[in-house]
Amino acid sequence: MSTPHRAGRALVVLSGGQDSTTCLYWAIQRFGRDAVETVTFDYGQRHRVELDAAKLIAEMAGVRQTVLPINTFGVMGGNALTGDITPETGARDDADTTLPNTFVPGRNLIFLTFAAALAYQKDIEHVVTGVAQTDYSGYPDCRENTLKALELAIRLGMDSPVTLHAPLMFMSKAETVFLAQEVGAMEALAYSHTCYNGEVPPCGHCASCELRAKGFAEAGIADPLVVRTTGA
Repeated sequence: MSTPHRAGRALVVLSGGQDSTTCLYWAIQRFGRDAVETVTFDYGQRHRVELDAAKLIAEMAGVRQTVLPINTFGVMGGNALTGDITPETGARDDADTTLPNTFVPGRNLIFLTFAAALAYQKDIEHVVTGVAQTDYSGYPDCRENTLKALELAIRLGMDSPVTLHAPLMFMSKAETVFLAQEVGAMEALAYSHTCYNGEVPPCGHCASCELRAKGFAEAGIADPLVVRTTGA
């Protein structure tokens, strides 16, 4: 099912991962390629390969990319994405209310605030993010109520009409795979990066790899990244 174009321009927060890549192509379908730009954050992440992935995917999609450096998270450390901590492995139990060590406190709040500031400078009305409330991790800054509160704060604090879009908010991983297929993101997903251990081909045993593999398996579709890097 195709989605009609909407008026306005969109800025997509592009990490180079599965979800943000899917959202990029969702935005292109919704707003039109010429009305879409991306922003990628260099936040001191341990695995720089995701920055390369984001750059390549933006080029493949034919959209402009802005890279913004934010070194604060790396300085603070304390998590597996920016500090010297081994990422947790295995799927988490839904009853587990503790946050995994891959949670970077405030990351999405900061990203979306900076993205909104960049959008303001560029007269862009829409900011798109790949966060999803249904993800296994339960990150509090991925919840709908967080985004709604942040959107209000940004509108008040910047006197801006910005709208935050989270197309994947209530989708299962399998549903995001179907959406990626619908919006034409599958070729780009072959060059995306998800692995918490920074491995290419993906390690297959970190929580992020397991979640991604489960989504493709439930969708009955081969992961183009795995096909490209392993031939499987």
